[in-house]
Amino acid sequence: MKTRSMYKAERFVDRISTLPQSILDTILSLLPTEEAARTSILSTEWRYKWTTIPKLWFTLHKRTSELTSDIASTMKDMDMHDVYQVLLLRQGPIHEFALVMDDYWQHYHYFEFDVIILHLSRNHPVKKLRLDGLDGSEDIWSELPKCVFTLHHLTVSLDEFDGSENIWYKLPKSVFAMHHLTDLYLCKFHIEHPSIFNGFGSLGSLCLIYVKISTQTLLHLLSNCPSLKKLNLNIDESGDKCTINELLLCLPVIEHLTLSGDVSQWLVLDSVPQELPTSLIHLKSLCLNQSCLSWGNGSALLLALIKCSPNLEDLHLEIECDLDFSAIKDKYSDVWLEHLNVLGLCFGSNNLETEFVKFILARSPKLKKVTILTAVDRKTQSKMLKTLLRAPRASPKVIITPFNFLKKYC
Repeated sequence: MKTRSMYKAERFVDRISTLPQSILDTILSLLPTEEAARTSILSTEWRYKWTTIPKLWFTLHKRTSELTSDIASTMKDMDMHDVYQVLLLRQGPIHEFALVMDDYWQHYHYFEFDVIILHLSRNHPVKKLRLDGLDGSEDIWSELPKCVFTLHHLTVSLDEFDGSENIWYKLPKSVFAMHHLTDLYLCKFHIEHPSIFNGFGSLGSLCLIYVKISTQTLLHLLSNCPSLKKLNLNIDESGDKCTINELLLCLPVIEHLTLSGDVSQWLVLDSVPQELPTSLIHLKSLCLNQSCLSWGNGSALLLALIKCSPNLEDLHLEIECDLDFSAIKDKYSDVWLEHLNVLGLCFGSNNLETEFVKFILARSPKLKKVTILTAVDRKTQSKMLKTLLRAPRASPKVIITPFNFLKKYC
């Protein structure tokens, strides 16, 4: 028969410490690195467990000499020296390294950053590197270490809050030599590819946000990424034009496509045919924001894209303008979305957008979820919802969920 002390001992048994080190590494990797390091005070056994996690994530803030009421918050802010100290305590390989900088470069020198990157290049097989809030000065990009040429994932986001909204920093040509890349995310860069570019044969995901890039360079880049399945484009400045067909011809195996920003600056839609010559048979997810649909033949473009995407599963749209679907929907009466599961929309009070939802409901036999975000009063939203609930639908299981921007103000 168990005594009370035995029951008490069972209640307080340390089951976490007995887990395999690989599982502990996975758990600790989910924490910010500074939090994972704090587990060293739990016990002697835990003192060095955090030193073998393969993923490191640091967030650096500006340190001030002024005293604040939040002393604990001030003291736990990390700087480059702290990062280097952590690297020196490492006992295992580093596969992923992330450095997020908040108002940092104005107060510290680049030398500390160079030392850290050099340490990584010499001692660790880093496959995924993320640098957010990086200063775009040429000093820091003058020479990339050898470690980056074996990267699989590269994320570089420059400081967007430096007061220079119309300034892009030139992307180093050495980036185009990273032939092992599978994921590439670039923000606030001016992109010019070198005269000799063999392409990114393994690149599966490309995200270009607030970039300056010519159409010729964009098409050349995309046409040399034969494995590209995910593309997110938000081009700030192009300087020339391309047609929707030229763009889609460079994306033969695309599965996820997101277009943001003012595409009218670089994408020509003077005349959109009823059916595009390029069939996007692999496309599963399509996302268009309001700027993509707020001019010219926006409604015709949308329906043409849907028609040439027979395997579409997710469709997300932001519509802030008046798109007259009623005038053209008869031309696309043969559209049938056999695989569409999720429809997400953000639009105003225009009844024409409601007509588009009814159009999709009637042609999507596997549709399960429709989410609508509006900026109308409750009465208008209720009327819209009643209209949609009474509309014919191909899927008996679809659930329509409305949300309202103005809910908390009504």
